[in-house]
Amino acid sequence: MEHYLDNSATTVVSQKAAEKAFEVMLKCYGNPSSLHAKGLEAEKELELARNLIARAIGCESDRLFFTSGGTEANNTAVFGACQALKKRGNKIVVSAVEHSSVLEAVKELENRGFSAEYIAPEKDGIIPPQKVADAVDDSTVLVSVMTTNNELGAVNDISAVVKAVRKKKSSVIIHTDAVQAFGKIPVKAKKSDVDLLTVSAHKIHGPKGVGALYIKKGVRIVPLHFGGEQEKKIRPGTEALPLICAFGEAVGEFNIDENYQKVKELNLYARKKLSAIGGVVINSGDNALPYILNISVRGIRSETMLHYLEQNEIYVSSGSACAKGKPSHVLSAVGINRDLADSALRISFSKFNNKGDIDALAEFIEKGCKSLVKKI
Repeated sequence: MEHYLDNSATTVVSQKAAEKAFEVMLKCYGNPSSLHAKGLEAEKELELARNLIARAIGCESDRLFFTSGGTEANNTAVFGACQALKKRGNKIVVSAVEHSSVLEAVKELENRGFSAEYIAPEKDGIIPPQKVADAVDDSTVLVSVMTTNNELGAVNDISAVVKAVRKKKSSVIIHTDAVQAFGKIPVKAKKSDVDLLTVSAHKIHGPKGVGALYIKKGVRIVPLHFGGEQEKKIRPGTEALPLICAFGEAVGEFNIDENYQKVKELNLYARKKLSAIGGVVINSGDNALPYILNISVRGIRSETMLHYLEQNEIYVSSGSACAKGKPSHVLSAVGINRDLADSALRISFSKFNNKGDIDALAEFIEKGCKSLVKKI
């Protein structure tokens, strides 16, 4: 029996979302930019999805722009904001534990003449808002702090970050990567007062290949792509309508409070079961998002345990899926030593998981501790 516990990497597409994509591919196949009836039918479906997702994010629908996913949305936010404001300054303030799609974009901007200050988290992975504000100076044009960390599950108080930064310099553009938070905790773009906010479909039981970027009214960014009028030129090119409509369908199935309580109970159950196994260390803080639980199994490399679990149809991650096995900059930033970092596993839940998944995980981690040879 399969036990899928790698939901922070991607989730299974819900039945309704998959059916919606199939329906749109076969029945509503017009180009949303076409002026005839089939195009207008497609445009109507596009805007229905946009309205659903915008309502969930807490913004006006005309401030939501579709992309190919979270990585493109993050790149558009980081590059777009810095390019638009480069005459005002060249400094970026960013948390040291961002997703690679933010960090690598910032590093590329450093190659192009920008400077960056990386804010270290506390031991629980949380970025202190005042530390962010203290790093802002007259040359700062962009601040980027993720809502929820994708490896530890640490949840940042983005509203507090915004208030602290605005007090220091009101004209700074503030971006948050909310990919791991969206659909799991309330994410409200206007209420938090961020300028840019990123979400993605495949973390919430929607399809891969589609995400969205919220851009606050009055905020200007330079697009990454050129060549069309779609998405108000922020992301030109024919919209991936089946994926977007499936994204909207997945959002329409949200039940944040009910799912949060269920997953919180699973997380507590997992912590109890796993902590009872000799050699297992819990890395995620007590206040981390319950959908993510990071642990280390002393003396056994992550990949060794991961493949052992895989042989028993238990699927977890050794860290961020985008890192593909590279050492975790997140665990290093919070002070976890190399041995524990090299044996770290990320367990991530969805509304479809149950205690049977945890029981299987605990059973085979315990068996693995007894049978696997240390290979660090």
